[in-house]
Amino acid sequence: MTLSLILACIWAVVACAIAMMPRRFHWPGAVGLIATGIPLLGFVTWQNGAVLGLVFLLAGMSVLRWPLLHLGRWVRRMLGRADGADGADR
Repeated sequence: MTLSLILACIWAVVACAIAMMPRRFHWPGAVGLIATGIPLLGFVTWQNGAVLGLVFLLAGMSVLRWPLLHLGRWVRRMLGRADGADGADR
């Protein structure tokens, strides 16, 4: 097992530990997981190839689904404002 996969497994264990903590630790923990997960994703992909990189990406998206949902809503709001639509016709 390569170093990047060992670090990815440790990342997953830390993510599970953060999920078991009280809710006030979830968002700060998510920021830390994102900050460490993005470089780790590049390291896993570089060392093990695109298939395992994609597996790690999907696992990270599964763990961090709420920040992704909030990001998607924010992007949709920004694109709606950029088009000039105020959402009144929906």
